[in-house]
Amino acid sequence: MKIATAAYSLDWFDSFSEYEVKLTSWVEKAEGADLLVFPEYGAMELASLGGAEVASDLEASLHEVARHTDAVGDLHQKLAARHGCHILAASGPVFAGDRPVNRAVLYGPGGCIGYQDKQIMTRFEREDWNVTGASGLRVFDTDLGRIGILICYDSEFPLLGRVLAEAQIELILVPSCTDTIAGFHRVRIGAMARALESQCVVVQAPTVGSCDWMPAVDENRGRAAIYGPPDGFWPETGIIAEGEMDRPGWVTAQIDLSRVSQSRNDGAVLPYAHWPESTKSALVRD
Repeated sequence: MKIATAAYSLDWFDSFSEYEVKLTSWVEKAEGADLLVFPEYGAMELASLGGAEVASDLEASLHEVARHTDAVGDLHQKLAARHGCHILAASGPVFAGDRPVNRAVLYGPGGCIGYQDKQIMTRFEREDWNVTGASGLRVFDTDLGRIGILICYDSEFPLLGRVLAEAQIELILVPSCTDTIAGFHRVRIGAMARALESQCVVVQAPTVGSCDWMPAVDENRGRAAIYGPPDGFWPETGIIAEGEMDRPGWVTAQIDLSRVSQSRNDGAVLPYAHWPESTKSALVRD
């Protein structure tokens, strides 16, 4: 299958139809990809529809973006059906209670497949934005393969990746939004580590560029990439494909997920199979 992962820049919109034109163009430029992956908090650009005062306010921007959830879902369903593809939509706030969660929704040609909420909040999300975590990882059985999602910071926690690995996930999607090069590399290193230890394919899709009219996502650094385990069946670096730093656009690769089972069964090393041995280790005190 062909995977396309986005390095996505945020734009100002005066109408929802402008957003529709942008998203439609992005999907068309993926040129027949079977799976399109958009980044964490890419949906925050919709705060512009509330005007400058709303977009510049941390709390008001959350409510404005959440207000368009249904319309965004309808658009993604139409595009997935029209192009016969799967799309992980850019994540955004959804008010499941008093406070919002950060939710990424997966769509297929037949409609909405399901959603994944971010598990573990960063300091900014906890202390300044009051976006909350929602426990529970989901498995998405699709025509492309078995997919799991770790949103940005979640990818930095090995035990979350292991939950997905034990569920026989073949492909982990990591939409991200980081405002520093250090932040990008934390997610990148986490994503590559999850590919190594779970011997699967991991796809990272970041926001990129400046967005000076919205303080929540004013600076965005990163590069889109697709990773695999460097175990003999994939590139020696573990990097299947990657784009240029901070450059908007798609990064694509043709992936044969049957190689995931080959890696897990006959790789040069077998961290997926040998993981249980690591949980038996303990400190030795003389």
